[in-house]
Amino acid sequence: MEVILREDVEKLGARGQLVKVANGYARNFLLPKRLAVLATEANKKIVEQERQAHLRREAKVVADAGELGKLLAAVSITIAQKAGENYQLFGSVTSKDIVEALEKQGYTIDRRKVLLEEPIKTLGDFKIPLRLHREVTAEITLHVVKEEE
Repeated sequence: MEVILREDVEKLGARGQLVKVANGYARNFLLPKRLAVLATEANKKIVEQERQAHLRREAKVVADAGELGKLLAAVSITIAQKAGENYQLFGSVTSKDIVEALEKQGYTIDRRKVLLEEPIKTLGDFKIPLRLHREVTAEITLHVVKEEE
């Protein structure tokens, strides 16, 4: 059965693509979840219009993320934490702490966009990447300093 994908489906194809799939896969999964439509002439025209609208929206989102990335490139945040004598933190700095510090400076970022492999457990300066969009990544500077008692 030939269907037109309305969304990106992993290991199958991209949005707007014409693919040939098993009848059961189309009837039981793709069509009920509205991930695809049957490949008729009318549906091809409708999906093409949707694809054009999606491309315009996507271009705007990428442009907005790029501008935000340029602004964030100059951002430097400082987080004060309690620490021991050999620069080890009592606790750690997580993506949630980074997002809260960014919000204090007026930037609203989802914490899932902070690409922190593991929590920071030492004092020092760090470059933290932020994935603002699939194609846009910005980097901020984080200073972890010892909290004064």
